[in-house]
Amino acid sequence: MTIDVLRGVDLAIAPGEMVALLGPSGSGKSTLLQAVGLLEGGFDGSIRIGGEEAAKLDNDGRTRLRRDALGFVYQFHHLLADFNATENVMLPLLVRDLTEAEAQARATVLLTALGLGHRLEHRPSQLSGGEQQRVAVARALANRPALVLADEPTGNLDERTSDVVIDEFIRLVREEGSAALVATHNERLAARMDRVVRLHDGVLEQA
Repeated sequence: MTIDVLRGVDLAIAPGEMVALLGPSGSGKSTLLQAVGLLEGGFDGSIRIGGEEAAKLDNDGRTRLRRDALGFVYQFHHLLADFNATENVMLPLLVRDLTEAEAQARATVLLTALGLGHRLEHRPSQLSGGEQQRVAVARALANRPALVLADEPTGNLDERTSDVVIDEFIRLVREEGSAALVATHNERLAARMDRVVRLHDGVLEQA
């Protein structure tokens, strides 16, 4: 049996554009982000990132495109517990064969820009929830991705902390020149995006 989770979705995001994706639970928001993020297959249609057609790539090519062109921020930070903040941000850079010194310098710049210059050597367990999420934002932007995919990035934070993370996320994404697709229930976050689209029963509507 085939279940259509997404139907007729047509979405183009311009370089540097920030788009909010709204919709009730079960509407397909996370599925859409997983599809765009090349984390799930089995979809009919076309996904093009930075001029590259994902369907024409083999597994290695898709892995390269995901590594080089995409950044991910989730509701839960998914930081490695045994690594400090700097080391967590360095990981995607080392995978791209930067030297340790280059990776550390880039991680330090990002974390300092997010107000975490005094937390560089702290492990996730030593950080607050908002600080953990800011480390996750830095990690997502480490490779200067063309597109950041964020799935409920403030969903696990209280309102005050959420506002701080929103401010830092938007500022740094814009400074880095990345585009962003942000799935959220947070209307305050959505209102600060360049554009809002809504998913309802797998159908995408311009808000």
